[in-house]
Amino acid sequence: MKVALVHYWLVGMRGGEKVLESFCRLYPDADIFTLVAEPAQLSETLRRHRITTSFLQHIGGRRHYQKMLPLMPYALESLDLTGYDLVISSEAGPAKGVVTRPDSLHVCYCHSPLRYLWDLEPQYRAASGPLTRLAMSLFGPGLRQWDVTTAARVDAFIANSAYVAQRIAKFYRREATVIHPPVDLARFAPVEDIGEAYLCAGQITPYKKIELAIEAFTRMGRRLDIIGEGADAALRRRAGPGIRFLRPVSDAAMAHHLARCRALVFPGVEDFGIVPLEAMASGRPVLAFGRGGATETVIDGKTGLLFHQQTADAIIDAVQRFEAGAVDGSPEDYRAHVAGFGRERFESRIKSFIDERLAGTR
Repeated sequence: MKVALVHYWLVGMRGGEKVLESFCRLYPDADIFTLVAEPAQLSETLRRHRITTSFLQHIGGRRHYQKMLPLMPYALESLDLTGYDLVISSEAGPAKGVVTRPDSLHVCYCHSPLRYLWDLEPQYRAASGPLTRLAMSLFGPGLRQWDVTTAARVDAFIANSAYVAQRIAKFYRREATVIHPPVDLARFAPVEDIGEAYLCAGQITPYKKIELAIEAFTRMGRRLDIIGEGADAALRRRAGPGIRFLRPVSDAAMAHHLARCRALVFPGVEDFGIVPLEAMASGRPVLAFGRGGATETVIDGKTGLLFHQQTADAIIDAVQRFEAGAVDGSPEDYRAHVAGFGRERFESRIKSFIDERLAGTR
């Protein structure tokens, strides 16, 4: 059986790429197909596989792939997958749009329907310049139509959370099985020397609402470290003296910061959100907005606190409640909770899901 793994783009190692690593372990002889790739930014696990890129790679896509959304349908459909019996697409960009053989099995692991085409389009539009807004108006309707149409090319959907399964049902009218993504517990461990700073971590995009955390901690005069790229000058101007912007860091440095923060602050609506689980695996609680994937990972009052308004005032209230003792779990409790999201469990469930569907096609 020949296996193809299709990933939206490979330009770094974030949550989606860690899931792809699990697919690589399950199918060590699989070939990888992607829109664009930056091999130097990838793990050895991914580089061991043959990686085929689309024509976007050769017209500046490695640096400007996010600006090439109107070309992505053509690029994906140009990838030749006729030699493959099993195709697993990893979807947070438009990866499911590949064309497969009629007798192949196409399973899509969906991290999210395209955020900037669907429910988060107004947020991205508000944060964009006039040319980008014009492009969104011109190309958005056609891309949404293509995105819905290509959902019919998928034989079975897996969603990374119940929240994403709900969005798949809403936008694509398809059912999805929920299999939460994995956490590599061995990378994280609690420590004794906890610092004074709280932490936000992840790429800074409009839907993550990092500006609310900055406002809250500036008003409180508390320390907040922000790890991730995307902080523009306007965002930095909002920050008080206790706010520290850190560049994207290595896995080891991320584990260091997670284990020593007072708590992780998570103000956005995430499809799932692997960072809260990594914080809990490091023995630290999570203060999260109570919508989206965080409601499936954070136990309110036990492994963290959920706040129910997406405002700076709600974050301030959550911090004050946390410091007053509203979370009664221990680092051991947090670790025990995260054990249910381990890599071995994830890979076992994925393998069983795919094997069942392969058996049904024979």
